This record gives sequence, structure tokens and C-alpha cells, in this order.
Amino acid sequence: MSEPYVKQTIENEVGYIEFFHPAHNSLPGDVLAKLAQTITEAGQNDDIKVIVLKSGKDRTFCAGASFKELININDEATGKVFFSGFANVINAMRKCPKFIIGRIQGKTVGGGVGLAASTDYCMATKFAAIKLSELNIGIGPFVVGPAIERKMGLSAMSQIAIDANTFYPAEWAKQKGLFTHVYESTDELDEAVKATAEHLCTYNVEAMLEMKKIFWKGTDDWDELLAERAATSGRLVLSDFTKEKLKTYR
Repeated sequence: MSEPYVKQTIENEVGYIEFFHPAHNSLPGDVLAKLAQTITEAGQNDDIKVIVLKSGKDRTFCAGASFKELININDEATGKVFFSGFANVINAMRKCPKFIIGRIQGKTVGGGVGLAASTDYCMATKFAAIKLSELNIGIGPFVVGPAIERKMGLSAMSQIAIDANTFYPAEWAKQKGLFTHVYESTDELDEAVKATAEHLCTYNVEAMLEMKKIFWKGTDDWDELLAERAATSGRLVLSDFTKEKLKTYR
């Protein structure tokens, strides 16, 4: 099995940030922390004008948080720290002064949908179905909810949060505003992502910064909001309902 990683490469002024975990790109705390740090540093790197967020391998963009870590939570403080992992990445993306393009090659679940929603321009393949499965185990998409609601609207976010067993197709996600384009293959997606990112690099960096401020207007309280949401999840994950549900994943 391949080792988990977060890596960054720079090509033609585009910073490609790639994460990977062998468990369907489900992300433990250390990988999430590294991802948040890498996004922050890329935002400060003058050699980078535009960022592309992607994951390794072909099938799954991101299966959410690590179930192995989730199962081992035994107190609220640990639970809050665990659920703050995606909160910190979302906030790093929000504060990043550069456009972030999402490259979504496959299915994405839970926190992964939050990452897609936190990009500024998100492109996908037809295989990039989405699901919010948190209600199945007795919690909810509390941390990622604000990012998804911001991008897709309350109605669409509520629909997939309640219908926690269903994968919604990429075309549906496009219609609701999560994806800007849906492509037939990963090769087509990669070609389009590269062309889009490199074209954006020809624009005025200052203008893109000011545009990003407008796009994220009204989210200045997200450091506090997402921390509160993480605490809610950290409390609920200790419930008898959730503990029983998680036994089936051991």
C-alpha cells in the first residue's frame, strides 16, 4: 500500500497541491494539518499565482475523515480536535489570497464535499458523485455545512444532508453550483484544469485577490463558527447511537 502524503509542485506559475491516503483518500488529522499548512504556504509563495487542489489515484477524490481515528474518540475535547481537521483546511482555503481550482476526479463524501465546495472554481468528471453520509452514524455535516451551503444553497445542502444514503451524480452537483464543468474522463479534466489555471495566471494577481475577497464576503466569523460546529460533532460522536453504529466499522 502507498504511504499517505501531501505534496506540492509548481508548473508555469500554477501550484498543484495533491493529497493522498490509501483508504480511499480518507484523511486523518496529520494529513489534514499538512494540507492546511501547504495551502497557507502556497498562498504566500510569490512563485505561485493560482492553486489547483487535487487528490492522488483515480477512483475517489476524498472519502472524508478517517474512520480509524473517529472510532477511537472517547472524549469531547478529542472529538473537537478531530472534527477541526477539515475546519482548518476550509479556513485555510477561505483565507488564501489566490484562486483555488478544484480537480475532482471521482466520488467524494462528507468532508471531501466540503473541500470541493471551498474551492473557488471546481471542475469534475462524470464519476464525481457526492454524498453527505454523516447522519448515518448519528452526527451531521456540521463543519462542512457552511461551505456547502455557501456554494450550493441551503435547499441542496439540506437535501443531501438528509438523504444520507444516496450518491448524487456529478451533473446534479453541477446544476446546483458545486461544479462548473463535468468531463467524460480524467484526461479531459486534467487538460481543462491545466488550461484554465495557466490562463488565470495571465491575469492581474491583485484583481484576483480583490475578487476573492468579494467571493468570500460574510465569512469572517468562520474561525469561530467552524470551531463551534466541530465541538457539536465532537459531542455527538460520543452518543450511544453513534458508538453502536461505529462498532460495525471496526
